[in-house]
Amino acid sequence: MGNVLVLYDSQTGNTAAMAALVAEGAALVDGCDVRLRHLGEASAADLLWCDGIALGSPTHMGQPSWQIKKFWDECGVWGQLDGRLGVTFSSEGGHAGGAALTCLSLQLLLLNFGFLVIGITDYAAYCYTLHYGATSVRAPRPAGDQAACRLLGRRLALAVRQGHISLREEHETGPLMFGKPVEGEAG
Repeated sequence: MGNVLVLYDSQTGNTAAMAALVAEGAALVDGCDVRLRHLGEASAADLLWCDGIALGSPTHMGQPSWQIKKFWDECGVWGQLDGRLGVTFSSEGGHAGGAALTCLSLQLLLLNFGFLVIGITDYAAYCYTLHYGATSVRAPRPAGDQAACRLLGRRLALAVRQGHISLREEHETGPLMFGKPVEGEAG
């Protein structure tokens, strides 16, 4: 009923640990297939396969890793992902280390590729919100960090399962391009 991709970059293993928990949460939803991919093993085919993506990166000076940007710059699927759903997550070196900013940067990246970014207002645990995505100081060892990651994945998978407005069919003949007439509309 839906495909969820958990795509991440990780240099120290902290974001990888978060990604595993996000995938675990997504797998709790019946009817969703989940792929967990490190950036180095991911391809454009994974992006085209997914109905929803959880995108994660370590925080580097308040921004995603350069490898994330490079991957998206070179993936070759711009204009082919409209209407799919997205959420974000990030690890940081210390409290207020910029992980929320990294999540927002990742969301802007997803928006530029046509993803619909969803916010989650529930608390995963006492004092653990994920309005902009799940964040963790280093590895997600505290129970609240783990709960936030699982909730992020679960909510994404539930939204994918509930249905989305993917324009996948519109892209069967190629990317949507400015000026390309839509069938039934005046050219």
